Parts: sequence; C-alpha cells; structure tokens
Amino acid sequence: MIPGLQSVIAFTLAQFQRLKAVVRQYPVRAALALPALMLLYVLLLIPFTPGISDLRKAKAEAPSVLLALDGSVLAEYKRINRQWVTLEHISPNVVNALIATEDRRFYEHHGIDFRRLMGAALSTLSGDLQGGSTLTQQLARNLFPEEIGRAATVTRKLKEAITALKIEAVYSKREILETYLNTVPFLYNAFGIEMAARTYFDTSADQLDVLQSATLIGMLKGTSYYNPVQNPERAKQRRNLVLEQMVTNGSLDPARVKALSKRPLRLDFERQVEAPGPAPHVAQHLRKWLIDWADRRDYDLQADGLKIHTTLDAGLQKVATQAVNRQLNYLQNLADGRRKAGQEPAVLQAGFLAMDPRDGAVRAWVGSRDFAQEQFDHVSQARRQPGSTFKPFVYGAAFMQGMSPSDTFMDEPVAISSPGSDVWTPSDATPPSYQPTSLRNGLVYSKNTITAQLMQQVGAKSVGALAQAMGVRQSKLDLVPSLALGTSPVTLIEMVTAYGTLANGGSYFAPKLVLRVEDRNGQLLEQFVSVAEREPAMPRTHALTLVNVMRGVIDEGTGSAIRYRYGIQADVAGKTGTTQDNTDGWFIMMNPQLVAGARVGFNDNSVTMGSWGQGARSALPMVGEVFQQAFRNRWLDRQAEFDIPRPKPPPPPEPTVQDDPVTDLVKNALDRLIQLLQD
Repeated sequence: MIPGLQSVIAFTLAQFQRLKAVVRQYPVRAALALPALMLLYVLLLIPFTPGISDLRKAKAEAPSVLLALDGSVLAEYKRINRQWVTLEHISPNVVNALIATEDRRFYEHHGIDFRRLMGAALSTLSGDLQGGSTLTQQLARNLFPEEIGRAATVTRKLKEAITALKIEAVYSKREILETYLNTVPFLYNAFGIEMAARTYFDTSADQLDVLQSATLIGMLKGTSYYNPVQNPERAKQRRNLVLEQMVTNGSLDPARVKALSKRPLRLDFERQVEAPGPAPHVAQHLRKWLIDWADRRDYDLQADGLKIHTTLDAGLQKVATQAVNRQLNYLQNLADGRRKAGQEPAVLQAGFLAMDPRDGAVRAWVGSRDFAQEQFDHVSQARRQPGSTFKPFVYGAAFMQGMSPSDTFMDEPVAISSPGSDVWTPSDATPPSYQPTSLRNGLVYSKNTITAQLMQQVGAKSVGALAQAMGVRQSKLDLVPSLALGTSPVTLIEMVTAYGTLANGGSYFAPKLVLRVEDRNGQLLEQFVSVAEREPAMPRTHALTLVNVMRGVIDEGTGSAIRYRYGIQADVAGKTGTTQDNTDGWFIMMNPQLVAGARVGFNDNSVTMGSWGQGARSALPMVGEVFQQAFRNRWLDRQAEFDIPRPKPPPPPEPTVQDDPVTDLVKNALDRLIQLLQD
C-alpha cells in the first residue's frame, strides 16, 4: 500500500460517516452537492488504479528465454500461450471487424465514449441491457483484472474508466489496438489473435480472411457462448452479425454480405500445445532458482524478457536427444516382444547427462524420452542403484590407502557377514577361476568377488567418504559391504559429476548451468564465474591411476563396444553398470574434455529388463553415439589425452553374438515366432 494511504482511507471513511448524517438532515442540499461528491469519489479511486509505469510494463511484457552457448533458444518462461505480433502482421480484416463491432468511434474518443455511454444507459433503463465500454476500457480490464475487478459495480466501472484515460495518455491508437488484439483470450489456452488464428483456422494472423476475422471477433462478446467448436450455429449467426456491422461501418461492401453469410465456418481446429523446446528438463530444473533470483532483484521471470545464457551446447543437446530416443525405441521393441498377452505395456525411460570435467559446465541434459509424456527428470530426480558404476570409488579409496593396481586377490567365492544383517555372498556371471586377480582386472572385468574383498579391506566408511567428496552429495549412502556393488540409490547427475572429478585429476566442480543473465536489451545483470573454485576431492596421482585402470574397461573390458562398434580410438575411460536382475543399466565414459553418462530402466523398478538390460547393451549405445558425433563434428579434440601415459591398447575384439544388435533383432523375432507356435 502507498505510504500514508491507510491513514487517508481511515480519514475518508470517517468523513463519509459524517456525510451520511448530513444527507439525512439536508436531503435537498445533498442532491445539489452530488456531482462534487462523485468527483471526490473519482479522485479517491485514482491511487487504486494502475499507474503509468504499470501500464508501460504491461504493454512491454515479454517472456524470458533460456539460451544455449550459440544463442539459440532452448526454452521460454511465459505466463500464457501467446505470441505477440505487431499490428502490421495482423490482417486489416481483423481490425475492421473489431472496430465495427466493439467501438465504432474508437479514433474519436480518448478512452471513454460519452455519447455511447449515454446511449447504453438509456437503452438499459428501457429494458435493453447494453454495454458502453470502449476498446480501451476493455483493454484496461484485460490487462489489470485484479486491480479493476469483474464485479458489476459503479466502483469497477469508474476504475475501468480512469485506467482507460491513463492508457490513452500513454499509448497511441495503433499501440492500443495492437495490445488489445495480443492480450484478448480466445479459449483453449489461446491468448491473442495469432494463437487464435492458429487454433481455429490453422493460419497466421496476417492471413485471416474476412469470414475468419468476423468469426474470431464475434467470439469476444462471449467466448464460451459463441465458441465455434462447441456452438457452430450460434457462432455463425454472430459472425454474420459482425459482417453486417462492418457494412454499417463502411469497411465491407454491402454486395458481398449476402453471399458471405451463407458460407460455412470451415474451421481447422487444433489446440496449440506449447512446444517444450530442445531442453525442457533443464528449463524445469532451473525454473524455481530463476524465479527466486528474479524476485530478489525485482524482476518478473515471465514478463521482463530476461536472457538466461546457459552452458548447454545446442549441437550436443540435439545429438543426445536423438541418441536417447533411438536407443529407447530399439529397447522398447525388445521389451514389448517379451510382454505376455494381456499385460499392460511397461514404458522404458532413460536419463542422459554430459558435462565438461574442467569446470562442471553441463553440455547436454536429457531427462526422459518425451517431456510431454514424462516430466519426471531421470537426471536429477530419479534415484536408482548404480550397480558397478559405483565400483571406481572402492578402487580409488584403495589406491589412496597405498594399494596398487597390480595387487591381487584370489578369485574365489566370498561370504561376508556384518552385525545385524545376513551373510552377503556376492558372485559373478562366470564361475570363479580360483586364480590371483589384480585390482586392475578386477575393475576392468567388473569382478564382484574381487571388489567385495577389496571393500572389506578398505572399509565402507572410506568408500562412502570418497564418493561424497567426488560428487555424490545429495543421496544418502548406506555404509554396508554391499555398497561396493552400488546398492545405495543415487542420481545420474551425482554419478556423472563424480566421474568428472576423476577426469580432471581429482578436483570437484559443482554442476553449472547458468553463465550469465541479461535484461531484454542485452545489459548484463549478473555474471556467474566462468571457472569455479576447485575443491580437492582426491589426490591427483591416485585419480590418474584410477583413470588409467578404467581405460582398460574400454580397451578390453565390459565397455569394449566403444572401440569396435563406434570406432572411437581417442583417449577415453569409463565403466558399465548393471543392477540385480537387469533392473537398471548404466554407462559413464570420460575424456579430458567431456564426461557423459546414461541410465536405462522402467519407472517401476519391480519390472526388469532382459539380457539386453545390461549396461553395456542398454546405456552404452547412447553415450557411444554422442561421443562418436562429438568427435566427428570436431566438438572434441581427438588428440586430447589424460595426463598419464596411455598404454598401448590390445587389438579390438571381434563383435560377439551377444553384442550384435542385428542378431538381437533376429533372435527376438525367432523368440516371438516360437512363442506364437507354442501358444
């Protein structure tokens, strides 16, 4: 409330009480003083109507935009589904129909048409209810519904009139027409003439013909009552009345009206769904933070046209989205093929994240296969068991305690007991060899028995502390022996961040999405540091030792498909992960310039994937395709190497039947054929 206004209101109310007593005592004198009293009342209402600055701000309302590194638009933050178009891009038929129907003397009055107002009052007194509002008064009501209100009272009409006078003082007639036509609602979440044209006639505002224009303008008297979709006959009658008004106003040839009135509406109706943009989950993730940021600085995120520059790479984002969709479509076919008759289809989902390990800048973020169907974010919200992608923390903790990749454990059955829990007996897909196995091979070939023994020696507390230091900072880790195999649920963003810490030599960087925020004119409002302070998480020598071991995962271990299927010969390291019963598949890979990870699984974690759910077969192809395209497009330097000598990789293995996607399709088709024959 305006300072001092409360006391003014209290004083005024007290004076009105005195006035009532005087009116009762001197009714004739009071009647003579009525005009002065009305003027006083109008003056008192002025502070309760929008000010000039409010009018300018309402007219200039523009959505804020989220921008990629190259300046392309990733998403918009706007209040309503509207696209503003200038008056030059609105068909003259629309303007003619509007003025002829709603305000014939629009160019002659200054916000209030007193002649029309008196005529409407006389008609209403005679029983024919009519409105006397001008276009400017209607605009005032549309722009400031809360300040003016909708109640049929004298106070509301006075507020509307005062605001209309202010609008006419600030804007030209052309600006008023443009603002009116861009703010009026047309049902079905269509605001403004451009969205109305697209919704009802599948055209643009500048292409609307006279019949289409008359139909849309006819709706303004009552959008629901004259809805051409639900009430076509009523809408047609109203359209024809608008045509007659245009003839009366001289904007339509009388000879055309008879023929035009017989024509059908010819709608081409389609609800306009707001496009989610290339990075909808990022926009959703940042929304609350941006609103808080804007509020603290007295900005409106949905109206002030802010430009939010992000770290996202538009090209990489597009490639990542395509990779996720392509792989999920392939896997969904496999899932549907093994679904029994009568079962509800279970939908596979995935998350993908890529970031620059040198500063934590996020380059690509895909939260689900289709934001329109799945707003839940599988990058930052989904907590799932990471499986073997968690094992590097165990080996990293061991190296920090002085152990070496060449140290060995016996590959044999393991039984581990801990207070208050059952005996834990981890095993591998292949029988134990009963041979000494190095820590390097234990990680490269993802040996559960070796990792479990190492966990016993290192301790769950040390492993959990290292994981937290490297980036697993939001999820609570259960410090039990099975943590070594990734039994504590975490998010994909935490795991990719932790691998980024490893890739840069042991320094933690918090994931970063926003570079700077500018106003609508490009003036800098806040710059966010381009390189955040490094937070030591792991000694550099031990981090590089772990990276060197994880190179072997790609060269000869569970991630070898990166070499032979995707042809990537650059210096990369990574780790696959598969949870129990193939519920979730993970793969994270790192390069000195990029680290990327993916997770695949059903929303319902009681639904499991088949053998194709292993991380090497479900998640790896997404990461592999993105890295392949990044090298091919020279977004990454093929010559970039980790700061530790790279061992000469062994010859790439031949593709196995299990890893061949074509064989997968053939095998799946045969399985379905056999099932049909058996049924």
